Amino acid sequence: MLENTRFLDACWRRPVDRLPVWYMRQAGRYQPEYRKIRERYSLLDIVRHPEVCKEVTMLPVEQLNVDAAILFSDIMVPVGPLGVQFDIKEAVGPVIESPIRSQSDVDRLHLYDPVAELPYVFDTIQMLHRDLKVPLIGFTGGPFTLASYLVEGGPSRNYVRTKQLMWSEPDVWQSLMDKLADMTISYLTAQIDAGARAVQLFDSWVGSLAPEDFETFVLPVIQRVFAALEPHGVPLIYSGVVTGELLPLIAKTGATVVSIDWRVPIESARARLGSNIAIQGNLDPAMLFAPWSAILPRARAIVDAGLAAPGFIFNLGHGVVHNNPPIETAILRQLTDFVHAYSSECIAQSVAKF
Repeated sequence: MLENTRFLDACWRRPVDRLPVWYMRQAGRYQPEYRKIRERYSLLDIVRHPEVCKEVTMLPVEQLNVDAAILFSDIMVPVGPLGVQFDIKEAVGPVIESPIRSQSDVDRLHLYDPVAELPYVFDTIQMLHRDLKVPLIGFTGGPFTLASYLVEGGPSRNYVRTKQLMWSEPDVWQSLMDKLADMTISYLTAQIDAGARAVQLFDSWVGSLAPEDFETFVLPVIQRVFAALEPHGVPLIYSGVVTGELLPLIAKTGATVVSIDWRVPIESARARLGSNIAIQGNLDPAMLFAPWSAILPRARAIVDAGLAAPGFIFNLGHGVVHNNPPIETAILRQLTDFVHAYSSECIAQSVAKF
């Protein structure tokens, strides 16, 4: 049974006694315990071992006192059973053996039963559902971001091959997006059935698109995914970076919650998204390497802006940055404690006025 539902309450824009906090990439190399585990397991090995994956997922909840856990995994995990051979290379990211460049390449991708092909993912979720006292967030990559890796063959700075396919062969592009959408629906549905209390689409690189291209080539796919997931009754989160100019269109996706990065003021994001969508964000992850005297006023300003309307979740504008030397776990705990305490005080004062 959940002991803390603040994250879910904020997703649905219900009243909370303090702002919920969680951090994208809150499990990772900044943690000495995680680095020790990585001496024995690769990232994909962790995903394939439910007991280890459960430990990694729960570690930041215990260390940081955050209000939600996010499944430790990678956005490429559900892509493999489609028939895509890939590797995740340290300091590089996903590298695709045979990139998608034609209709015949798309045709070789085959849909599958996620529970049958990826049983360890759902074993982990079931274990976390049983033991966590905070909600578990499931996730996968957004269709555009997954397509960019599949078409480019790996990470890209400018997405030339991806956009070239999108513009020059729109039928091939649509066929690829349809398969990724079908995979996403079945994979996230299975996560919800196993116990995920919310699901997030990490469409990290969709901000590389012009608004008209997002509206034409991506928005209908996201709408179909969220429309299929909506009857399951869990919050649906859409996340990307450099998406400020896309926010009026993202408001049409069907998302319950939208993540915003540090480039967009919270007031501006609310104006562009409307009043029916919760917001998640938006501290610059690089701020975690600054002294507390610099972090504090930024965090206070985000809390003040977040409390101006219902439905706000304190988070980073993107994931915790892997750096050498890494940030200290104590900084994230101090930040979490501050947001909890300060927002609780502000809410209590606001209630007392009435």
